[in-house]
Amino acid sequence: MSETTAAPTTAELMEAVAAVGTAYFHDFAAAAARLGLTSVQAKALGAVQEPVPMRALAGRLGCDASNVTGIVDRLEARGLAARQAAEADRRVKIVVATDAGRDALHRIRAGMDRAQEAFGALDTEQRRALLAACGALLPALTAPGQD
Repeated sequence: MSETTAAPTTAELMEAVAAVGTAYFHDFAAAAARLGLTSVQAKALGAVQEPVPMRALAGRLGCDASNVTGIVDRLEARGLAARQAAEADRRVKIVVATDAGRDALHRIRAGMDRAQEAFGALDTEQRRALLAACGALLPALTAPGQD
């Protein structure tokens, strides 16, 4: 006999994703702290692997533009990021990770022991399914006008 189970509810899926996100964030924050960075500084570093205007970085971090100035100041002081004037409008500042910043982000991700172990335990089909599920969810979760 085959036993059928009901599909998880939306609430159950939301709780599961939240639990995974929380655990992932704690692992990320711990790895960042081992490099002397706050989780917000590390998240900003991840967001500027390609050049990003300061205002767009604020949006990616979900914080006020004035707060980003202090975050970038601290990353610049450590040689992890740099500001550049935008070519089209010199008043706009673009932030980009330096080589040291890219290396720091690589070390943070490599130092996420729990996430490395968890993702490493997934077989090929589970990895594909997880990537497909994330790909299906992210556009809806990041669509403009949802605030």
